[in-house]
Amino acid sequence: MTNSAHATHRWTAADIPNLTGKTAIVTGATAGLGLVAATELAAHGAVVTMAVRDVARGEKVARAIIDAYPEAEVSVSSLDLMSLASVREFASGYVKGHKRLDILINNAGIMGLPQREVTADGFEAQFGTNHLGHFALTGLLMPLIAKTKGARVVTVSSNLHKTGRMNFDDLMGEKSYKPWAAYGQSKLANLLFTSELQRRLTKAKVDAIATAAHPGWSNTSLMKSGPM
Repeated sequence: MTNSAHATHRWTAADIPNLTGKTAIVTGATAGLGLVAATELAAHGAVVTMAVRDVARGEKVARAIIDAYPEAEVSVSSLDLMSLASVREFASGYVKGHKRLDILINNAGIMGLPQREVTADGFEAQFGTNHLGHFALTGLLMPLIAKTKGARVVTVSSNLHKTGRMNFDDLMGEKSYKPWAAYGQSKLANLLFTSELQRRLTKAKVDAIATAAHPGWSNTSLMKSGPM
């Protein structure tokens, strides 16, 4: 393919290679980007675990994926990123039940909550869900990631990280809460985490890649509360 062809080629799901033998976890996989990611990974042969808060809804979605792709291998597990106990329970079960983890997509998130809310552990909800929950999840799954050659950790961030500032004097918005400042901070934290994770993986000579993605303005339920 020529350089000009590379420049004009638009990547689509059809470009995904055969993923048979690969394992994947997608958080927030019942709708939006997570649903599409889980569907396409399964359609291309990966064994997919949908890590979701609403297991009943997850099971319904999983059945729909299997109906569309009868050879797909999809399972559903409970994961509430607003509870570190839930994160630990999910990770522990996954590590015990699997020998590898090729793809971890840290996708689930909340955005622009008009009023300050907190997680089960007392963290500001956007920071706790978008960053801390996934930070803990990735760390607890690291035993599998580290021993899986070519593993990928993909964290869905946002271009709104550019508006974010790490307000260490009021990290949890207890003194002053502004919805979009809190969201931007959580997305900036995603990128700082990804950068440091990659640095540590490289230093430890672990054959894995940590990367982040800005999904753009996608037609998902999350965007219903977006800054239009």
